[in-house]
Amino acid sequence: MDLATLKALKPSEYQEAADGYQATSDTASAAKDTVENGISAAIRNKLEGKAAEAALRELKELGKNLHYVQTECALAGTALNAFAFDMAAAKRKLEAALADAEAAGCKVGADGSVTFPAGGKEVDGKVPEGGTVRPGTGPKDPTASALERQAVNLHPNPNFGKAVAFADRIGDALKEATDADAKWAPKLRALKADDDLVVSNRDWSDVKSDQDGVSDAGKKYLDSLPQPPEKGSPEDNAAWWKGLTPEQRTAWLALRPDSVGKLDGLPSTVRDEANRVVLDETQARYRIELDAMPKPPANEWTYITAYGGFGAMPSKVHTDEWMDWYRKYGERYDHLTKSLNGMEAIQSRFDSTGLGTKDHRTGLPPAFLLGFSADGNGRAIIANGDPDTARHQAVYVPGTTSNLGNIGGNVDRMTATWRVAADEADGQPVSTITWLGYDAPQDIVKDSPFRHYADDGAPAFNRFLDGLEAAHSGDAPPHRTVIGHSYGTTLVGSAADHGTLNADDVITAGSPGVTVPKAEQLDVPKGHVWNEEADGDIVPDIGRFGHGGTDWDGPWTVPSDERFGANQMTTDTKGHSGYWDEGSDSLLNQALVVAGHGEDVQLKEPTPTWKYTR
Repeated sequence: MDLATLKALKPSEYQEAADGYQATSDTASAAKDTVENGISAAIRNKLEGKAAEAALRELKELGKNLHYVQTECALAGTALNAFAFDMAAAKRKLEAALADAEAAGCKVGADGSVTFPAGGKEVDGKVPEGGTVRPGTGPKDPTASALERQAVNLHPNPNFGKAVAFADRIGDALKEATDADAKWAPKLRALKADDDLVVSNRDWSDVKSDQDGVSDAGKKYLDSLPQPPEKGSPEDNAAWWKGLTPEQRTAWLALRPDSVGKLDGLPSTVRDEANRVVLDETQARYRIELDAMPKPPANEWTYITAYGGFGAMPSKVHTDEWMDWYRKYGERYDHLTKSLNGMEAIQSRFDSTGLGTKDHRTGLPPAFLLGFSADGNGRAIIANGDPDTARHQAVYVPGTTSNLGNIGGNVDRMTATWRVAADEADGQPVSTITWLGYDAPQDIVKDSPFRHYADDGAPAFNRFLDGLEAAHSGDAPPHRTVIGHSYGTTLVGSAADHGTLNADDVITAGSPGVTVPKAEQLDVPKGHVWNEEADGDIVPDIGRFGHGGTDWDGPWTVPSDERFGANQMTTDTKGHSGYWDEGSDSLLNQALVVAGHGEDVQLKEPTPTWKYTR
C-alpha cells in the first residue's frame, strides 16, 4: 500500500459498513424470532391439518435461513471492524511519523521518501548538505540494521539520522497496512454463501471456518477488547458483559460463541444466541462427517454353533465383515449418531414452541439453550421459558446413563413440569431447566456406585445456580427449586456438601443417596426438602447398600428414610422413570413445589429407617 492510499483511507467508512451488516444481522434475528416464536408458535397453538404442517415446514426453513443471515452478517460486521482497527493503527503510526518529520524540518515525498535539510558542524568550511532517504518496507536482518546504525553514526549531518528514523517509521506503517490488507482481503471474500437459496450443512460448516479465519486475522482487535474474567464468578461474568459496548458484545458473540455460551451469569438470551450457533455448526459438521463415513454392513449378524451334535443351540454373533467395519469406524460412528439424535431432540423442543396439549392448552414458551457441547458424552442445558424473567425457576439434574444422545427424554420431563407448574403459579412466569452439565455415570453397575461423578460435577452446578441469580432481571429474587432424579440427587447433595446450593426448595425422586445424612444439610430452609419414591422403584433400596452415596462405606440414609427428614410426597406412578407421567399426582406434587405452593402438596409417611449391619 502506498503513502497516498493510506493517508486517504478512512477507517470510519469500514466501521459504518460494519454497522450496516450488524443492522442486517439484528433485523434477521428479530425476523427469526418472529417466525419461530410468533408465527409458528401461533400456528401450533391454533391450527391443525396438512396445510398447517406444510406451513410449519416452510417457516422452519425460513427460520434457518434467517439464523444463517444473522450469524454471517454479524461475523462480516466484526471482520470489518477488525480490519478498520488494524488499518487505523497503521494510519496513526503514519500520521505520527509525518507530523514528527515536519516538526523536524523534513519533507516527506509522495513515495514516502524523507528529505532532510543541511545541518551539523562545518566540514572544510561547509555545512553538511541535506539529502533524501527512502523508506524500506521489508524486514531488516541484523546485518542490515547494524550497517544502518553505522551509517547514521558516521554521517556528518545529524538530520540524516532523524530522516532515517522517520523513513523507517513510515515504511513500517506502510508495511503494516499492506500486510493487513493482504490478510483481510481473502477473509472478507470468504464471508459469503453458495449462490443458491438453500442453507446447507456445508454452509453452516463453513461458518466455523469463517469464525476461525476472522479470529486468527483479528487477534489484535479481539485482544484489545475487555477480556472475560479469568476463572471469574458468575457475578464477575455478568459485570464484564454489562460493561461491554454493543460492538464489543457482537465481536465476542461472532468470534467466540462457544466461550460466551458457557459463561454463567450472562443473560439467557445471550447464552442462547451463542449456543444455537455452536449447535448448528456442530450439527452440520457431524452430518457431513457421518455422510462421508462408510456405513455399517447390512449383514451385521450371523449364527454359529460352537459345539456340534444333537441339540446344540446356535449363538447369534456379529459377522467378520461387520467387526472389521466396527474396529475402524464403530466408536466414531456411534458418537456421531448418538450426538445427532440429541441435537435433533433439542431442535424438536425448539420446534414445539407454542404447542399445547389436550389438558394444557397454553402453548409452550420459547426454549433457551443455555449450554451445549458434543464433546465426550455431551452437555446440554435447555430452559422452557426465560429464567431471567421467571418468578419461579426449576433446575432438573438427570442421573445415570444420561448423555446428549438421550437428552430428549429429560427435556420432556421438564416440559411436562412446566405445563403443570405454569397452571399452578397464579399467573406468574415459570421456567423449568434441564441441566446436563456434568459427566453422568454411564453404567449402572460399574459407575453409579461411586460419588466422584457427583463431586466432579457439583462445582459446575453451583456456578450455574449462582449464574441464574446474577442474570435475573425481575423485581424480586426468583423462587428456585432444584430437582434431582436418581444419581442426579447425588450430585445435588454433593453441591450442597461442597458449596452453597443457591435454591429455596429441593426435590429428590428415586434417589439412591444424596451424600449427606440429613435433609437440613441440603442448604435450603427447614421443611423445604421433598422426596418421591414410587412403588417398584428399586433404586432407593440399592442406595441403602451404599449405591451412589458412600462408595460402599454404609450405613447410608436415602431421602425416603424417616431419619433423613424430608417431606415425603405421595406418588401414584410406578418404577424408576414415571415420576413425570402426565396427569399423575407425582408430577402435580413436584409442580406445586416449583410454583411455590408446597402447602398444597399431598404427603405420606416416610419409610422406617432401614437398619444395616455388616
